[in-house]
Amino acid sequence: MRYLFVVGHPAHVHLFKNVIRSLRERGHATLVGAVAREVTTRLLEAFEIPHFVFGRSRTNLLSKALDLLPKDLALLTQARKFRPDMIVSTGSPYGAHVSALLSKPHLIFGDTEHATLIADLTLPFSDAVCTPEAFQGDLGPKHIRYNGYKEIAYLHPNYFAPDPRILDDVGLSASEPYIILRFSAWDASHDVGDHGFALRGDDKILGFCQGLERLGKVVAIGDRPISRQLERYDLKIPPESLHDVLAFAQLYVGEGATMAAEAGVLGVPWIFVSTTSRGFLDEQARRYNLGYWVTRADDALHRARTLLSEPNLRANWRARRDSMLLEKIDVVQFILKFIEGWPDSLRAARMRGARRLHALGIQSDHGGHPHG
Repeated sequence: MRYLFVVGHPAHVHLFKNVIRSLRERGHATLVGAVAREVTTRLLEAFEIPHFVFGRSRTNLLSKALDLLPKDLALLTQARKFRPDMIVSTGSPYGAHVSALLSKPHLIFGDTEHATLIADLTLPFSDAVCTPEAFQGDLGPKHIRYNGYKEIAYLHPNYFAPDPRILDDVGLSASEPYIILRFSAWDASHDVGDHGFALRGDDKILGFCQGLERLGKVVAIGDRPISRQLERYDLKIPPESLHDVLAFAQLYVGEGATMAAEAGVLGVPWIFVSTTSRGFLDEQARRYNLGYWVTRADDALHRARTLLSEPNLRANWRARRDSMLLEKIDVVQFILKFIEGWPDSLRAARMRGARRLHALGIQSDHGGHPHG
């Protein structure tokens, strides 16, 4: 079989990298089409994943809309050369449109509830959308749920062992606790109307960093440029080593939802700062006590003070992480079985979902097409 993956965000590369490696080991042909954004192509090169770039990320809705057709055409050109049997993405409108033009199945593995614009552009042209069980919403008869998070596909101990030697390379030490602070670009289509720290001006941002610094060493990672005032916090790190640094952190505080979930899977306490939450983070917070969602910078500082005053913080969080992983599935194996077993895998997932709903005494809303 020939599988074409479509990625944009760096997390998409991480989600699919172990799946792609397994498919290639089993004799399948794979290729990745990438929208160049942040460090996406750098990661593809670092992991030696065959790929091509069919466009660049745009920063506002108008430019994204104007760029939709050119990206569709660029991806279509490359897809015709590769001749895929299936297209896989996290919810790419370009992958969905090209799959429809080629009459090939498009399978989605996503997790963001409020990406409604992308869903409107993608779902009509897609064959299945798989999300974590914690996903808050109903995407209709194509919706399949699985008991996991995308971050488990690349940070589960079966697939990832953090390398402490990376810390020396970037000027950190496992013996000196540090806090990771992340600022996001807020340029995704689903970010419209949302915000995180909402700190206007470098002086406000500096004041927040200094407040956090009273609790421990602070290193900042951002999707947006950091001003000269904040350079001393800026962590220069190869993107492929980011999770090694995150794994040894004392705390994560930031606007990035994916990195918060990654921290949880690594057993690192997280504080997510945003006006909107995510289903997978709500579950990590409420069911497993792995982190906290706040909407203001002041609340983040207060929560950080409380957290870092707890005794045995790291050991307690690792125990909570281990309990969470015991309840979750191997997400890599789920994706592999779902795409390799298509379309029988869709029918099997619906049957499992129907039996589950019946056991709970719940009637499916979709007449035999339940959520998973």
